[in-house]
Amino acid sequence: MDRSGMNVRVMCRVNGANVTIEAHPMMRLLDALRSKLRLTGTKEGCGEGECGACAVLVDGDLVNSCLFPLLHAEGTAITTIEGVAAGGRLHAVQEAFLACGGAQCGICTPGMVLAAITLLERNPNPTEAEVKAGLAGNLCRCTGYMRIFEAVVSACRR
Repeated sequence: MDRSGMNVRVMCRVNGANVTIEAHPMMRLLDALRSKLRLTGTKEGCGEGECGACAVLVDGDLVNSCLFPLLHAEGTAITTIEGVAAGGRLHAVQEAFLACGGAQCGICTPGMVLAAITLLERNPNPTEAEVKAGLAGNLCRCTGYMRIFEAVVSACRR
């Protein structure tokens, strides 16, 4: 805790780098990523854990960062959309989203991409029903979902 007794220092790994974030312990992980670390790829859609726009990976699990207190991030490994591409090369899911037109306004895209990556890591060849179930926690108001589903299926082939 700092001198005021309000802030804590949370140490974790974000996109492979060790970081220390000093903030109120109940600050949302979403706010810490965006305001403290300037990782603005993670979006806020609803602020209630319903839309998936704020999804990140915490120790490999997909979580809604708008519901995740910063204090719970202590000692974890966090991956945001900025940490998905490697060596200047997009992830196969990101490439598929571009090729299939799965991204329009971009608000849901980071969460959709992370949800799709999580799904494909657990099930490299999902059925259409499994793709729909795997992305069920993410809402999109632009695409009608078909291009997103096509992107996930396309990424399976890569």
